[in-house]
Amino acid sequence: MDTRVPLLEGKHVVMGVSGGIAAFKSADLASRLVQAGALVDVVMTAAATEFVRPLTFQALTQRPVALDMFSLLQETDIGHVSLGKRADLMIIAPATANTIAKLACGLADNMLTTTALACRSPLLLAPAMESGMWGNPVTRANMEILLGRGFFTVGPESGRLASGAHGYGRMSEPAVVMDAARWVLGRSGGLAGTAVIVTAGGTREAFDPVRFVGNRSSGKMGFALAVAARDRGAAVTLIHGPSALELPYGVTGVAVESCADMERAVLEAIGGADALVMAAAVADYRPEAAAPQKIKKRDGRLVLNLVRTPDILSAVAEQRSSGGRLQAVIGFAAETRDVLDNAREKLARKKLDLIVANDVSAADSGFEVDTNRVALLDAAGGVQSLPLMPKPAVAEQIIERLVALLGRGAALDAPLKNC
Repeated sequence: MDTRVPLLEGKHVVMGVSGGIAAFKSADLASRLVQAGALVDVVMTAAATEFVRPLTFQALTQRPVALDMFSLLQETDIGHVSLGKRADLMIIAPATANTIAKLACGLADNMLTTTALACRSPLLLAPAMESGMWGNPVTRANMEILLGRGFFTVGPESGRLASGAHGYGRMSEPAVVMDAARWVLGRSGGLAGTAVIVTAGGTREAFDPVRFVGNRSSGKMGFALAVAARDRGAAVTLIHGPSALELPYGVTGVAVESCADMERAVLEAIGGADALVMAAAVADYRPEAAAPQKIKKRDGRLVLNLVRTPDILSAVAEQRSSGGRLQAVIGFAAETRDVLDNAREKLARKKLDLIVANDVSAADSGFEVDTNRVALLDAAGGVQSLPLMPKPAVAEQIIERLVALLGRGAALDAPLKNC
């Protein structure tokens, strides 16, 4: 599976590793960065080498590990200056209390702190230490100094520590640090300064306290869209139905249950939004009434009277017609037959700027799978069919269209073709 990330591909990331037990997580982080397409240079403190050997990072990155600030990386290459100038991003993971204190004081007494002082790119810290050290007023004051100077931070998390105690001080998992790195790098992207609402997942329409009518949506497509919009600098609010997926870093989550809940959340949010991407598989019908107690099994049949749920996109179109900030609305059409015809009808009826149509009856596309094959239809009659791709790649294509709809990017390389 292709794990490259457009935002990270070709980027030069300097990864500082300081001396804490969480250094073992840094090897996983280095591997993830390389697989995402980044060029990774690792800088280690002497204490860090007591936990993980430099050879580990050299094998993972296929690049020499910087240890000694008095050694030249190349014949005339002054290591800390060269790394600092080339970096698109510097990540220090783990960032121990000692390293944080040195950075706050501007010390440059090892290769890591010297490189950080010479670095002009964004710096992301992933703190890791005992909870008493993290809670110490000195450490908190040092963190405030660094945040005030423009450093970014992710974590620490609460959990079991190396001492056996529980509390804050665990380094964030490598996947979370990766998400934070993408958020930092994407701040100046094509959607910087915009607010984007994304909906995801299915809704549950209860007919008693323990049962509901629902659908097979996992939310994967919507969550991928939220990440793609975040990676381009948008402030993203993800309104999602029940899902097993974790909320992406840097995304504001609003959890809802029913269609009515989602309608309220969407109509409240779009007043301050530039765009809405309606990827949720909202139930079309709900039970007319929900029983106050669990329905007991008494015979072989249960009859439910179903009524229509609110049409959220129609309500959005009505609210949009009265003016406001909302500039672009993208909808989805999950169909099992006459896919393009049904999508065109929905595009016009709900006054959308773009609709994403897919055949959810296909085994490799639609609900509960990691891939999708969609067609993009615009209001001018254009259609572009995309091949089968992982859902994050599909999300990239859709969000590129959103950038164009908002007039925030260059002309698209592959405009929609009339057919």
